[in-house]
Amino acid sequence: MAEAGSDPVSGGGGGAAGADAGSGPAATGVQVEVPPALDGQRVDRAVALLTGLPRRVVADLVARGAVQVDGRPLTTRSRPLRVGQHLRVEIPAAPPSAPVPDASVAFAVVYEDPELIVVDKPAGLVVHHGAGHLGGTLVDGLLARYPELAELPGAGAGDEQRPGIVHRLDKGTSGLLVVARTPDAFHLLSRQFRLHRAGRTYAALVVGAVEGDAGVIDAPVGRSARQPTRMTVSHQGRPARTSYRVLRRFGRPVPTTLVEAVLDTGRTHQVRVHLAAIGHPVLGDDHDGSSRARPPALAEALAPGRFFLHAARLSVDHPDGRRLSWERALPDDLQQVLDQLQP
Repeated sequence: MAEAGSDPVSGGGGGAAGADAGSGPAATGVQVEVPPALDGQRVDRAVALLTGLPRRVVADLVARGAVQVDGRPLTTRSRPLRVGQHLRVEIPAAPPSAPVPDASVAFAVVYEDPELIVVDKPAGLVVHHGAGHLGGTLVDGLLARYPELAELPGAGAGDEQRPGIVHRLDKGTSGLLVVARTPDAFHLLSRQFRLHRAGRTYAALVVGAVEGDAGVIDAPVGRSARQPTRMTVSHQGRPARTSYRVLRRFGRPVPTTLVEAVLDTGRTHQVRVHLAAIGHPVLGDDHDGSSRARPPALAEALAPGRFFLHAARLSVDHPDGRRLSWERALPDDLQQVLDQLQP
């Protein structure tokens, strides 16, 4: 499952650059009325023709909600344009810097072999470079330990901004993440995440008493029309499905529920969006600007930018044919929150 933000990083995905985005340099805007010459053209090709940007950069712009048609952010780069539509593109003032090996980046390696690596990403660590994050990312740390990752883009496996990365976790989320070490592993793993065959299970503490012991949330997730940097349930979004079951309920100091969430799809911020949509935001996740996720009694329980979401289990098919699984217990900061709670 994809966490509240564990979107696959693959060619046609819906969040190739959005999960770790931060504030960056001011963007410049391009606004045009679609001319007859571009009628029926894919939006990524049209934007590339109009701006001169590479298609992969355009894909990132679409994923960040920076490409709008008639005032609405696009959810897919393959959408055909129609003559007379109003196309707006926000272009970053400068591209992200290239990653460089940085041995000071701290993360735990759970598993490694010649084909892949599984790491336990700590909360607060951004996965790859992007606006506002020009160094000290997980990718920089991986390059220091595994310099061969830098050769993958040249072999047609991914791009230089995120070598080996096939999915992501939000900055505020901790837990398991798999990284490819070879082109074959990259393509195999990318396909699994794209087709939702990778198994991903998250532990989340949500605000409020969840009714029922299990449930399924089936609602499309997409960019907010009002705030393109925020994901929300939207009929214009992409299909998304989250299964969950209750692990424990607490009544004090405020009602909260510990749930296990499994994503049947993998959309940016899916777990966070879906749980908030049923009235139970993840503790600490105040991305929508409301205070619901930080009740006064637990307002100081988590550090700013941290929310109670942990990628606890991960399963993938290895290039040698084996189905491998890993599990990681809650980190200390989340366990300390649980220790404060009572039935």
